[in-house]
Amino acid sequence: MPFDFNSDTSLSRRAMKAELLDAETELRLAYAWRDHRDEAALHRLITAYMRLAISMAAKFRRYGAPMNDLIQEAGLGLMKAAEKFDPDRGVRFSTYAVWWIKASIQDHVMRNWSMVRTGSTSSQKSLFFNLRRVQARLEREAQAEGVTLDRHTMRARIATEVGVPIHDVEMMEGRLSGSDFSLNATQSSDEDGREWIDALEDESAQADETVALRHDNAMLRQWLLNALGSLNERERFIIRERKLREDPRTLESLGNELSLSKERVRQLEAAAFAKMRKSLERESREVMDFLG
Repeated sequence: MPFDFNSDTSLSRRAMKAELLDAETELRLAYAWRDHRDEAALHRLITAYMRLAISMAAKFRRYGAPMNDLIQEAGLGLMKAAEKFDPDRGVRFSTYAVWWIKASIQDHVMRNWSMVRTGSTSSQKSLFFNLRRVQARLEREAQAEGVTLDRHTMRARIATEVGVPIHDVEMMEGRLSGSDFSLNATQSSDEDGREWIDALEDESAQADETVALRHDNAMLRQWLLNALGSLNERERFIIRERKLREDPRTLESLGNELSLSKERVRQLEAAAFAKMRKSLERESREVMDFLG
C-alpha cells in the first residue's frame, strides 16, 4: 500500500489536491475493496479522505504529540475504517471513518502522554479529553451565578457531567497536573548537583545486614555438618541420597541398593532425622546459653 506518513508537509499538500468523491463513486470504491480486495480502489478511497484525517489530527496538537505522529495515527485509523466499512448500511464512508480516526489519535495521545499509564477505558478516555473543557465551563457558570466551588464540589460536578466516579476525576487531575521527569535530572541548576535518583532509598541489603547474614549462614552450615557427623555411614548415605540430591532417590531404589525393604529404609531415614534434630537442638542451646 503506497501510503507515506513520514512527511506531514508533502502529505498535506497531496491531500488538499485529492479528488472529492460523490456518494455514488464512494460506494462503488467501497464495494470494489470489500468484495474484490481492489487495492487501487482502497488507495483512491483513502487518499480522498486524508484531508479529513489531517484536519482531525490537527485538533490534537495541543496535547504535545508531534504533528507527523498524529497524522500517521489518523491515517491508520482511516485505513482501519476502510477495512471495516460496510457499504450496505447506507452510511457515508466519511461519517463512519470519523470515529475510527478519532479513536486512533486518542489512543496514541493517551499512550504517549505519560510513562505512567493514563487509562484505557471509554470513561477514562472521555475524562482525559474533556476534563479541562468541562471544568472551565463549570467555573464560568459558577462565576456567573456568583458562586465559589470548592475542589470537592467541582470534582463531583465534573464526575456527574462526564459520567465517571469521582475518584477517577481525582486520579486524572493528578495525572494531568504535571509531566514526567527523569530521575537522572539534577536537583539544582548546579552542574554538580545531586541527581534525584540519588535520593531514592537503597533497598539492597546494607553492609551490617550482609555481614550478619553471612555469619548466620556459615553457622547454620556448620551446625548441619555437625548434625550429619552424628550419623553412621549408612544413615548419611540415605540422607544424602534422599534430601541433598537435585533428583532425590526413592525409598524403593535405595532399598534395592542396600538389600533392605522400603519400610526399613524409611525407618532408618526417620531415625537419622531424629539424631540430627537432637544435634541441632544441642547446638542452639549452647548458643543461647552463651548469649544468655
